[in-house]
Amino acid sequence: MKKKVGLVLPGGGARGAYQVGVLKAFLEISKTKSKSPFDIYSGTSAGAINGAFLASQAHIFDHSVVSLVDVWSNFTTNKVYKTDPITMFKSSVHWFLTIVSGGVLMPNPASLLDNQPLRILLRKRIKFPDIQNNVESSIIESLAVTSASYRSRKSCTFFQANSNVNNWRKTHREGKKTTINLDHLMASVALPLIFPAVRIKDEYFGDGAMRQATPLSPAIRLGAEKLMIISAKETDDRFQFNNPREQYPSFAKITGYMLEALFLDGLYSDIERLNRINQIIKNSGDREIRTNNKTMKYVDYLVISPSEDLNEIAQKHYHNMPLSIRLLLQGLGLLKDRKSELLSFLLFESAYTNELIDLGYRDGIGKKEEIADFMNR
Repeated sequence: MKKKVGLVLPGGGARGAYQVGVLKAFLEISKTKSKSPFDIYSGTSAGAINGAFLASQAHIFDHSVVSLVDVWSNFTTNKVYKTDPITMFKSSVHWFLTIVSGGVLMPNPASLLDNQPLRILLRKRIKFPDIQNNVESSIIESLAVTSASYRSRKSCTFFQANSNVNNWRKTHREGKKTTINLDHLMASVALPLIFPAVRIKDEYFGDGAMRQATPLSPAIRLGAEKLMIISAKETDDRFQFNNPREQYPSFAKITGYMLEALFLDGLYSDIERLNRINQIIKNSGDREIRTNNKTMKYVDYLVISPSEDLNEIAQKHYHNMPLSIRLLLQGLGLLKDRKSELLSFLLFESAYTNELIDLGYRDGIGKKEEIADFMNR
């Protein structure tokens, strides 16, 4: 009997282009045409956008990957957030007056940047009713989009699935069955302070990476028996910064560090946890292992991650950023001759995203045998 396969797409801002490159390679390796090879799609932040896009076109999987490549390869920053000088000036003045007056002269700003252009783009490119059509037709089993609730202070996974999947509630995380719409995606990408929080019913939600200590959990809870995980973080220690004359960290460096920790560190901790569980189950032989009245199960997985330093790639394309954003980043302490995590997350320019797509494609092709073996075992 075929095992249910989950595709896990963590967050990473503009780094999400790397995931698209890997999927492009996967399409070539698997020779998949119409039917989706994945039963469960689970995404956070930019990964949620990629997951929802694929789930909405799962009945034409090959076309969905080609379309997703087209979206990311033609990105410009102003398709994601407003970069015109007037908007940026108003935002800067608003923040300044709010801070110096303690909120007396101006109400508290919702965010540093306005990502209304992204909302317009997603409304045009994703047909949300088709997600339910694909669930009802059993083309896919479920789609999960994770956000963070500012009210409950929990990681909240909104999921769309067939009738036999119920809500769940655990410490600091919960799952809510719903019909995924544009607001769920915009909430999942709402980086704290950078993009505005999104109201869903009577709660405000922010980026799904916040408080998401177990990014593999939603796909497993929805029935995945093996996971393909496309990470946007390099795992090679050679890519760590090596600056013998280290200066005091700028605001930009600290923010980039926080974003990297927010988006990427939880994934590898969760993979280590999954490894321990898998090892316990393997060592138990035929004996059933139970916890909290549930039987633990072995979950096979494959991780694909960048073979090159994405911060270094972003640095090469610094000049492609709109002038208003470059000035903002320089004001935060970002130097054009230094690698920056923050730049690698916010650089939604086609020269950069295309290079990440190409890298993802090469890394995927480089794991051709591993991918083929994973899908067939």
